[in-house]
Formats: sequence, C-alpha cells, structure tokens
Amino acid sequence: MQEFAGELRLSKKTIGFVPTMGYLHQGHMSLVQESKARSSCTVVSIFVNPTQFAPNEDLAKYPRDLKKDCLLLENAGVDVLFFPDAQEIYPEGFDTYIYPDSLSRIHEGEFRPIHFRGVCTIVGMLFNIVKPHFAFFGQKDAQQAAVIKRMCTDLKFDLEVVVCPIIRENDGLAMSSRNVYLAPKERQQAVKLYESLLHAQKLISEGVRNTNRIVEEMIQIIKGIENHKLDYIRIVNAVNFSEVEMLKTGADYYILIACRVGVTRLIDNELIRF
Repeated sequence: MQEFAGELRLSKKTIGFVPTMGYLHQGHMSLVQESKARSSCTVVSIFVNPTQFAPNEDLAKYPRDLKKDCLLLENAGVDVLFFPDAQEIYPEGFDTYIYPDSLSRIHEGEFRPIHFRGVCTIVGMLFNIVKPHFAFFGQKDAQQAAVIKRMCTDLKFDLEVVVCPIIRENDGLAMSSRNVYLAPKERQQAVKLYESLLHAQKLISEGVRNTNRIVEEMIQIIKGIENHKLDYIRIVNAVNFSEVEMLKTGADYYILIACRVGVTRLIDNELIRF
C-alpha cells in the first residue's frame, strides 16, 4: 500500500482516503462519493481497530460483512480497498501511541477514556501508509473529527481533513453500523434522539439562547424512550468543544447527544450556525 501510494504521488495523482471499520452503509458511501469528486484515486480501509475499544465494549461482536462491503465499494468505483489484519498493524512489541490532550478528555473522552488514543494512533498510521491528500470523515463523529483535525495540525500531517454531513435514515435516525444492534421497538424509539435535536433547532429559531433550557426540553423528549440511559446532552463551541451557557451571534455550535437505547450506545449531533 505504501509503495502504491508513493507511485501515485510521483505520478501527480491525488489520493482520497476513507478510513472505516467496515459494515458499510450509505453514510460511508457518501464519504466515498466526496472522495471520488475531489481525488484521482479513492482508497477505503476496513480495519476494526482494537485499541479504541475498552475491555467492556463491543470489539468482539462489532458487525462485520466483508463480502457485502466489497460489493458496495466495487459498485461505487472505489480504486483500492486496504484491508490489513491486526497483526500487521499491531505486531508483537508494538509500543507507540498517539495521546491527544485536552479535546480528547471531555464529552466522549469522559465515557470512553482510551478511545481517542486508539483512534489517533490508527488514523496516524493509516495516513502514513496511504499517504492521502484528502481524508474524509463523517460529522456524526464530530468530536472525533475535531480531534483528528487537531492531531493533523499539531503533528504537521500533509493532508486536508474533510468533514462530511450526517446521513440519516428516512425517519431521521443517524446511520450507524451499530444500529443493527437495536431491537425493533428500540429502533422505533431511537428516533426520539433526532426529534430532540429538531426541537432544539426549533427553540433556537424562536430566539431561545439559554442552553440549559434547550437541554432540559431535549431531555423530556428522550425520556419517551422506554429503556434508555442518557450519557450526555451538551451544547458546545464547534471549534474547541467547550460547553456554553448562552448562544451568541457569530459563533458555530454543536448539540451533542450520547445515549444508550437498550444496550446500544448511539451518538448524534446537530451543527448550529449563527
């Protein structure tokens, strides 16, 4: 892969890269489409990265379907699938990790303390292997995209990180590989996460600027999910992800949600521009 990427660069080809953990859906394919629009060659990786999963998380049962993934990528005109195994990426004696700092300790970092260390380590490695000019990530993982952007800035990676919009199901649920875990009733009720985001947008359009009020009204909607555990709803500055009490003109914000529906942990967000 490194040799092939080097040859592409020498021949003045632009490389677009979509890193994934497989079990692909239309959210992933929207990243592929954006890569194909910007790049001469599109590379997709599939690697379920063990270092971003805590011992109590779902590494072993994370959904996988390589045959289906390959068919989707072939039909989409992807040029290269990079599919390494864990031993190639983390051989015996592997002992070097990328530890992001302040941005990785809040929000998702509070609930998944090792997650961003694993994400940055694997993404940094994949960037060194694939040598992309552009790398494409989904807005659904907004904090992850921000952490990766900061890593690229701080460590001087020579590429552009492109964050693409959330792709949703017809009823509004954000597409995720983990949606397959939801039982039928849970799947139906999980839409309330999106409904709470729509309600927040409505409140803001009506002039509400106090974030505590917005969050409280969102919580009331999410309480309609029978079996749920809300990790957080937070309204944050879209650049540094610090929590805000009042929305102000001239800034962008994310409304972030992390919630378990049954045993399935879902995240979602909405970007608010003033």
